[in-house]
Parts: sequence; structure tokens; C-alpha cells
Amino acid sequence: MAKEKAEKPSVATYADHEIITPPNKLRKVVSTVAANEAYEDPVARAEQALSKLSSEFASWMLSECERLDLARLQVKTKGFNKETREALFHAAHDIKGEAETFGYPALAAPADSLCRLIEHTPDMTRIPFTLVDQHVDAVRAIMREAARPDIAEIADELTRKLRDVTDDFLAQENRHRPDYLDGILAPPLAPGEQPF
Repeated sequence: MAKEKAEKPSVATYADHEIITPPNKLRKVVSTVAANEAYEDPVARAEQALSKLSSEFASWMLSECERLDLARLQVKTKGFNKETREALFHAAHDIKGEAETFGYPALAAPADSLCRLIEHTPDMTRIPFTLVDQHVDAVRAIMREAARPDIAEIADELTRKLRDVTDDFLAQENRHRPDYLDGILAPPLAPGEQPF
């Protein structure tokens, strides 16, 4: 099968400038639907598939919380090393990323705080296990109490306290790196974004 000739850009030359228009390669992959044909919206199709899976979200998030708890137990048993650090960080990071999609947005903030703690502590062995426990227990408690009508307020208050303790610890541990410290303790840049 012969290779298709590479399309060349079109060039329109004027007295004082040229306009170069690159070929539109996307045109080949876009499908068009005639007015009398049925149209199936791919976004609607994806949302429909997501809604079919939504009954599984709670069990998936519970599994993620169990994975986080297991990672915490590994840290307690073996101490912080590369393997246990990565397992704890990835478990927290996955919860942070999946929380909104799975319908548990209140889990994102304490998971993010744990990620920050792990990511920005120069010497992992100095992280108090009680601080790790507090983060993991907060995630698990918020998940367990997710059906409460006041869970958002409770989670916000809990997360705010966790964030304050974490920031104090990070400030102490990074006191010899003031430029680095400014970056991790700075408020968020996005408008309306919570600092935790």
C-alpha cells in the first residue's frame, strides 16, 4: 500500500506578508451526519456508560480506602522506605483524583493533604506516624459518614485542621529551604480554590 502524499500547507502571498495555512488533518477523521440520519452524541453515550457504572463507585472508593489503610500499615510495619512511601503516596493520590468522579468530593482534600505531607517532607523518617494516621483515619471516616447531610461541613473543618498541622510540620521540616517553603505554603492561585 503506497503511502499517502503528505499534504503541503497553502501559502497566500501578499505585497507585505504571507499567510501560511497548514493542512487540516482532522478533517479526515471527523464524521459528518446528514440531516436525515440519526445522530448519536458521543458525550451523551459516555455519560450513559458512566451512569451504568455509578452503582459500583461506592465499592470502588471503599477499595481505595482499604488500599490506603493497607499502605499505612505497611509504613508502620516496615517504616518509610521507597516502596512504602510510594504505596502510601499513590493510594492517597488516587483517592484525590477519583473522589469527585466517584461522588465523594470531600475525600479529595484530606488525601491531597497527605500527598503534600509525603511529597514535601525532605526526610521521610521524620514524619510522625500519628500525622499519617490522622490523614488516613480522616479519609476513612469521611467515606464511612458520606451519607450524612452535614458531611461537607464536617469534612471541611477536619481537613482545615489537618492542613494546618501539616503546614506547621512542613514549615518546621523545610525551614532551611525558605524558597521551597514559600512555594509549598503559598495560597492557591486559582480563584475560588480552597487552600486545602
